[in-house]
Amino acid sequence: MLRRIRSSEMGHSNQHWLDAFYHFSFAQYENPDNIRFGALRVLNDDRVGPGTGFSSHSHENMEVLTYVVDGELTHADSMGNRRTLTRGQVQYMSAGTGVTHSEHNYGHELLRLLQIWIFPDKQGYPPRYGDRPFEWGARVGNWMPIASGDGDERFPIQIHADVHMYAALILRGDSLSFEVTTGRQAYLVAIEGSAVVNGLLPLDERDALEITEESVTVYAESTAHLLVIEMGKGESS
Repeated sequence: MLRRIRSSEMGHSNQHWLDAFYHFSFAQYENPDNIRFGALRVLNDDRVGPGTGFSSHSHENMEVLTYVVDGELTHADSMGNRRTLTRGQVQYMSAGTGVTHSEHNYGHELLRLLQIWIFPDKQGYPPRYGDRPFEWGARVGNWMPIASGDGDERFPIQIHADVHMYAALILRGDSLSFEVTTGRQAYLVAIEGSAVVNGLLPLDERDALEITEESVTVYAESTAHLLVIEMGKGESS
């Protein structure tokens, strides 16, 4: 089963410093029929202005992944980490029993990032942080493994959840398939570019697709930058 979500159907907030699209209920976007998709609780597409950012705030019992689309992201946290990431790089934070962090754009260009929150398989893990400088070319024509919760060594980031996260860049005119097996589901995001799924469903920039127990083939009408989060089938709202 496939269900397309247009970006025009998502929550949206445009403040002086932050232009954000909310895939699920978040902040002032409250939709009781759209709280989560399986283990996926938050997926925010944020554009952060130069010299601004998210001041220090707390998280607990959540697996937090940040995928940098454009610009520079500077992270600092209560564990003593301070890192700056750029396009295509990913940071991971297991909030566990509690952590405080901030995220800023200290660069001169607009920062765009995907902020992803995933429910852990249990509460009370010790907090931890990590990041990976994924080579840009590794995702061209390929589902590049990013994060997993099952110890699969192909995935550089290990998290506390039954998910597999990948990114891909499909060049214009090329196709790439993804299989979601029985008892599994996936959430696919068109980060950049445009594509058509299974020859029928067009996806434009920022659109998303829920996939349940089905194989999909994505054809790039223009070069398409994609993210997919595959997980166990469960409550989706």
